[in-house]
This record gives sequence, C-alpha cells and structure tokens, in this order.
Amino acid sequence: MTKHSITTDRAPAAIGTYSQAIRHERTLYVSGQIPLDPDTGDLVSEAIRPQVEKVFDNLSAICEAAGVSIDDALKLTVYLTSLDHFGVVNEVMASRLTAPYPARAAIEVSRLPRGAQVEVDAIVALP
Repeated sequence: MTKHSITTDRAPAAIGTYSQAIRHERTLYVSGQIPLDPDTGDLVSEAIRPQVEKVFDNLSAICEAAGVSIDDALKLTVYLTSLDHFGVVNEVMASRLTAPYPARAAIEVSRLPRGAQVEVDAIVALP
C-alpha cells in the first residue's frame, strides 16, 4: 500500500497527529476542515456563513494541492453544532459545486475543535 500526504500552507496546518489529506491510488481523503484562517490559526468569524465559506476555502486549497477540485468530491461529511445551519451549508455548496453533487451526510454534534460551528471532511476522486 502506497499513501502520500498532501499539504498546503493555503489551509490550516494539522493541529494533531493527522495529515491535511492522504492520497491513495485514485482517491484523496481530506481531513475534516474547520473555519480557521491558515495565516493566523484563528476562527474567521463567530457567524455561521463565513465559517462555512472558510471551510470550503480550506477544502478547496487542499484539493488544489493534490491537483483536483472540490467539485471532484465523491462524498462529504458535514458536522454542525446546530442543524439549524443546514440551509447555509446547502447554499454554500450550491455556490461552490456543480451537479451531480457529492453524496453527503450531515450530523449534529455537541462540540467541534476551537469552538467551530462546522467541520467538513471529503473523499475526492483523482484522475
């Protein structure tokens, strides 16, 4: 088994014992991204829309470092501290992705790292 770590300074550095993403054969596994500014390491905002936008910025940056686009995602898992924000996630996804949209799960959780309100991980197809 050959796996390769993907890293970029355009997304937050890993804050634990994990990689931003792992490439294995023709699949990219992107670790959960929270709305941290990669330059400061701080949350971008307390408001949900900027948080969701930043999560997709971070996911996109990691995908681009692997030579693909977030639009190549096969599956997303969305973690929210409140499912009341699900509509915002749908709006941001509609603005960032084209049909056919990836498969997706959305899960409400009690807490996320650094006080984030949203985290998203991805499984992405590679050429």
